[in-house]
Amino acid sequence: MKRSAIIYIGILLTAACRPAAPALEAGDLLFTVGGESGMSEAIRSATASQGTLPYTHVGLLTERADSVIEATSPEGVRIVPLADYLARAARIEGRPCVTAKRHPDRRAARAAVARARALVGAPYDDAFRADNDRYYCSELVWCCYRDTTGRPLFEARPMRFRDDAGRMPAYWTEHFAALGEPIPEGEPGTNPAAMAETPQLKEVHRWF
Repeated sequence: MKRSAIIYIGILLTAACRPAAPALEAGDLLFTVGGESGMSEAIRSATASQGTLPYTHVGLLTERADSVIEATSPEGVRIVPLADYLARAARIEGRPCVTAKRHPDRRAARAAVARARALVGAPYDDAFRADNDRYYCSELVWCCYRDTTGRPLFEARPMRFRDDAGRMPAYWTEHFAALGEPIPEGEPGTNPAAMAETPQLKEVHRWF
């Protein structure tokens, strides 16, 4: 077999092993296993459950499916290119550990994107509280995804900052001490790992 034919077959096989190009839509939620950082590790330790991916971040896809609205520290609510969003994720065999999930209420999804756009520039919610006009990643999604009566479509649950052994990681102790605020253990809130398990969400693509 000629060398050119072998190279061509190799290219076809490589392409076949890659995930298919996604048909993404406005409002799709991109759940991410974050790269190495103190906050990512602390969130992973507190919220990951056995048998599920330890998602530490989530953002909303925009109308053209080429950028993401997210709330991140220290920048706050912002819009970033999809390629940049994927580049920050942890890798599995060199591919970004990001999963796209879709809510069946497409009207609510489009409205969520519009609400999120209106919040671009809002500060990041370092205190993880729902009453301060600041936003962390899953809080942004929770605030923006609402039904026709204005009720949030995602559930707020008692927040947990302790690890599986019940210990409070030093990261959170130091983090909230620097803010001069108590740790909101048990107060209503959201996190990416729990939100990703919402039964109504359907996985539509993963990059790994």
